[in-house]
Amino acid sequence: MLRMLMFGKPGAGKGTLSGRLVKKYDIVSLSTGDLLRMHINDRTEVGRMAEEIVAQGGLVPDELMLQVVTSKLDRLHNKHWILDGFPRTFAQGELLNTHLNKQNTPLSLVVNLDVPDDIILSRISDRWVHLPSGRVYNLSYNPPKVEGFDDETGEPLTKRPDDNPEIFARRLEKFYSTTSPLLDFYARLSQAHVSTPPHLSGTTSDEIWPELERVLKDTFPGLKERAESADARRRHSLSDAIASASMNATISK
Repeated sequence: MLRMLMFGKPGAGKGTLSGRLVKKYDIVSLSTGDLLRMHINDRTEVGRMAEEIVAQGGLVPDELMLQVVTSKLDRLHNKHWILDGFPRTFAQGELLNTHLNKQNTPLSLVVNLDVPDDIILSRISDRWVHLPSGRVYNLSYNPPKVEGFDDETGEPLTKRPDDNPEIFARRLEKFYSTTSPLLDFYARLSQAHVSTPPHLSGTTSDEIWPELERVLKDTFPGLKERAESADARRRHSLSDAIASASMNATISK
């Protein structure tokens, strides 16, 4: 089973690439933020504890975040999944690794999106987001069909408050100090089921996507595409064949 962590600097394209994987393959994507909000909205015991801490401006403790995440992961034994937003620190990585091993559902893939700092800092000013869905657009290489509006809903796009170079520079510093050691942790794991995290390099998600897909296909050859994704590709291929045949017939005349 695919049990995957995707690392990368802020703005490296983790959300965009996870979305593509989920759309094409039979994979569940779990966002820590979404899970935490769900617990708070459902008034679970964990949610009530987390809400009180957040309301006071504190950080949710590692053990509590682990409960938030594993409450969902433990029900996905027979599903492929990608975990987004956790772990972020070495201590969280150790907690998650211990829990997954106890459940006999260890991680099977860790990847790191390696995008240069200067590229990230230069692209964020062009980044817009559809907050309800999390869809991200970039005016430089992934613009919306209609400027300022989401492709699927037509709702207005907004700027994230922290999408400016000064704040992003601080976020990059935090990534290097807290998240980077996690990659060393996973690289040192002697377990056969976790390979050395591959570094997928590129300046855009379109460049990294073929590398990411190749890693998944090589490591998990049995990973199935969603039926609608395969059908769409077949329709596209059929349309190309009809267009080609029509063009050849016209030329032959």
